[in-house]
Amino acid sequence: METNLFYNEPYHELTRDNYPLLLGASKFCPKRLFCKGTLPSADKIGIAMVGTRRPTASAEELCRRLVASLKGTNAIVISGLAQGIDCYCHKAALDAEIPTTAVLAQGLDAKIDGERATIAERILQAGGALLSEYEGDTPAYKGNFIARNRIISGLSQATLVVQSRQKGGALLTAQFCLDEEKLLLAIPGNFDCDLYSGTNALLDSGRAKPVFIPESLRSVAGVPFLEGAKIEQLTTCGVQLSSAAQKVFDRFNGFRKTFSELQEDFDFKAPELLAILTELEISGLVTSKDNFQFYFNGA
Repeated sequence: METNLFYNEPYHELTRDNYPLLLGASKFCPKRLFCKGTLPSADKIGIAMVGTRRPTASAEELCRRLVASLKGTNAIVISGLAQGIDCYCHKAALDAEIPTTAVLAQGLDAKIDGERATIAERILQAGGALLSEYEGDTPAYKGNFIARNRIISGLSQATLVVQSRQKGGALLTAQFCLDEEKLLLAIPGNFDCDLYSGTNALLDSGRAKPVFIPESLRSVAGVPFLEGAKIEQLTTCGVQLSSAAQKVFDRFNGFRKTFSELQEDFDFKAPELLAILTELEISGLVTSKDNFQFYFNGA
């Protein structure tokens, strides 16, 4: 059964200065881009989530937990509306009421079947967008998928490869991400599982940063909460931060950082930085389980 919005809503061509998110400034910016639905606002942070069409049995729950970590932020989930990981991520975003945009490897008037059609319809109903560089009812030719992947990466601040074989199409998206020196993330998995051979290879080579716990995706990707703790709330409780501690907190509110990363951003000597972190921990603004990773206000 054909859905109403997807088949009845007309698409329109975007002007180059109206390309969404980071795409207009990307080296992979397409010459033409067509859209159905509502483009994401300029303040959104694109997080690409890609992977195999034939994932493991637990992949849908994994995607749900990964996407849920973005709740309460300005993140928008970008994927390609392919079966498997792509659809799981779009669906998880819709269920969590997180914005999502799909980049198609076919024209926006070309037919979509099954669950993919349902998800495309839901994206439009939720105020999201479907994008393609192909006009009308252009079919999804094999070469279109590689071209589609460069747009997924071009839109996004970071790309996460959830599951992939060593020659999976998601690894092409990963390479586009690396070509623009953007943040590449990957989920580590069982070394005996072929569906993690691609992500494990990215991690083993140092090309990608690991996301060990699904709920930490937001902080690893560097996406802050929209509503962080307010310094004003502390002063009403009699807590006064030093100027140095307030400077560090203001810079990293909502993020997770290692001690080395903090040293790179500030010229504090190690004892001084430790004293600042202790002050923030006593104030309840920073937590650390191992004195290596520091979580600023629930990061």
